Amino acid sequence: MRVTREGLTAGATGAVAALLLLTGCGGPGGAGAEDDKVPATATGSLEHLASEAKCDPDIQTDADEIRQAVCKNTDGKFILATFATDRGQREWLNEAKDYGGSYLVGSKWVAVGEPGTVTALRGRLGGTMEKGASHHSGGSGGGGDETAHSGHHSG
Repeated sequence: MRVTREGLTAGATGAVAALLLLTGCGGPGGAGAEDDKVPATATGSLEHLASEAKCDPDIQTDADEIRQAVCKNTDGKFILATFATDRGQREWLNEAKDYGGSYLVGSKWVAVGEPGTVTALRGRLGGTMEKGASHHSGGSGGGGDETAHSGHHSG
């Protein structure tokens, strides 16, 4: 199966949407004393990384360019994705980070989850922590009148 750039973008959007449904928006958090216990960054297949993370991967996407699974271990739920190329990984990350979240990034793999989950995974998989964009403005969250947006007609 060949995956196009649009497919990678759709995969990133789907992964982040699924993660937000699994975990909610998440809150502030970060690495603490666990930084002192970070192992060398793990490498390998999605199944190998899942084994290192002590989870049984539920494969959601199995394509040439990206393999993606939902995982759950004692630390929490997370998305684990592996990539055929560094460029594909970076494009996926750039798209996904627009949706917020906490990311653990290794060589051709990414884990996405709540800050505490990702920090705990770092103790198992190594890698670098990255944060997505924050969309919390503190406002009421009101979206206005949908009929005022183009493409919406009242009927």
